[in-house]
Amino acid sequence: MAYMSNAAVIISNLTYKYPGQATDCIYNLNLDIQTGERFGLFGPNGAGKTTLMHCMTGLLRYQQGSIQLFGTEVKGNRMEINRLFGFVPQDFSFYQELTPMENLYFFGAWSGMDNPSIKKKSEEIFEVLELTEVQDKQVQKFSGGMKRKVNLAIGVIHTPRILFLDEPTVGVDVNARQAIIRYLKTLNEKGTTLIYTSHQLSEAEELCTRIALMDNGKILVNDALGKLLEEYKEKGLEDLFIQLTHKKFNEA
Repeated sequence: MAYMSNAAVIISNLTYKYPGQATDCIYNLNLDIQTGERFGLFGPNGAGKTTLMHCMTGLLRYQQGSIQLFGTEVKGNRMEINRLFGFVPQDFSFYQELTPMENLYFFGAWSGMDNPSIKKKSEEIFEVLELTEVQDKQVQKFSGGMKRKVNLAIGVIHTPRILFLDEPTVGVDVNARQAIIRYLKTLNEKGTTLIYTSHQLSEAEELCTRIALMDNGKILVNDALGKLLEEYKEKGLEDLFIQLTHKKFNEA
């Protein structure tokens, strides 16, 4: 694949197989994600989307092919790429016994930030996500929605150029979901590229400027949602999903 100067991610001929498995989870996959996009990755269970995201973040070491973040190969350059991206996993990734502020000081320092920078950025994030009043309370006492916000805050504390989001609003109420989506759009407007996967398809339609549907380790389609709906003559992302994967989305 030719190098694209405006690409945030370039994936070329990627193949990944889990140890002990007979077949590849991802096979000869090619994909590019441009800087500044809000990119959605969707597919049924076992499609390979989480595996692909873990390969992009270096959590899994791929056997064949190439993944570049802003021109830097992921494999073999872990420290360098860690500074480029943030990751908001589906599972909570903080210390429950610490406060939001203590968590952000820990993860900010781990990312190489100094204390004044951590304090300033934390205060900005807490204000936007409505966590200021609870910044010094133990996270273990929080509601699910508030914990999701802390999870997001940790992922963005170091101002990443790319933000990977795996089900960032699962289990939260409408108000928390709206606050998170608003903040993600604000980050994107300031230059952060978003790579997002979720089972919330209405949320995906609101957030994503381009989507890819995966199944069996391969990309089925990859384009702006409006173009795909027009091409396949469907009304929404769920209908498109069913047509291309031949599965209901509640099986995903």
